[in-house]
Amino acid sequence: MTGDNQNMTGKVAMVTGANSGIGLVTAHELADRGATVVIVCRDRERGEAALTEIKARSGNNAVELMLCDLASQKSIREFAEEFKRTHDRLDVLVNNAGVYIRNRTLVEGNLETTFAVNHLAYFLLTNLLLDVITRSASARIVNVASGAHTYGRIDFDNLQGEKNYNGVRAYANSKLANILFTYELARRLASTRVTANCLHPGAVATSIFRALPKFVEAIIKLVTLSPEKGAETSIYLASSPDVDGVTGKYFTKKTETRSSPESYNEDTARKLWTVSAQLTGLDGQE
Repeated sequence: MTGDNQNMTGKVAMVTGANSGIGLVTAHELADRGATVVIVCRDRERGEAALTEIKARSGNNAVELMLCDLASQKSIREFAEEFKRTHDRLDVLVNNAGVYIRNRTLVEGNLETTFAVNHLAYFLLTNLLLDVITRSASARIVNVASGAHTYGRIDFDNLQGEKNYNGVRAYANSKLANILFTYELARRLASTRVTANCLHPGAVATSIFRALPKFVEAIIKLVTLSPEKGAETSIYLASSPDVDGVTGKYFTKKTETRSSPESYNEDTARKLWTVSAQLTGLDGQE
């Protein structure tokens, strides 16, 4: 059990990438606290295994599996519509799913995979669910970023690695985008009771860096945390009364801390929002 066992009975929580690692632990802990939990996975078989595990370990049968390929905007839109047909509230959204792609690949024809999954999926899914989120009293949006964002830079002339691509740099850039998005989202939701915060989970032993060279992977494993430790801050931001009303902040080890200087650039955040809205077809819906 991580943190205090805050009762979440009656609340609906959604966790993306919940079939393994931090996402699985987060979903289990929220279910353990009594929440109705929607786990969002791409693969049905792995999702059903996670669903069975969470129900068995938490004793909570109010856990649902919904399938979504976060690399596909079509899939995200279909998923959001399906969720809103079957649920009238969403108290907690944990955008957790992420990828590291060593070599540049494209999805849906023209979107670089790391940027599409790690940033645009957060952006599109959150915006599509905002109406049902704002309907829920004191709802929370939690975006899993990374300390790697300090090495990131938003270059609008090379936003998706069109001119040159490096897997580590693309990952760092996408995590910086997560934080810029969180801060801009918090500003836009300032008049509501919805909070938006982001976090660095720590260097966590998950499968996300499986594409790294073996020697790098071995070094990483020497200094990584367990998924249980890595999930603590996500769970804290999703459930703790300590952060009621706290918004637009970055947390490490359940403690509010400063993110990189570039992450506070409001001009960059606004431009990134505009470009992201264009790339997701939301530019006419702002």
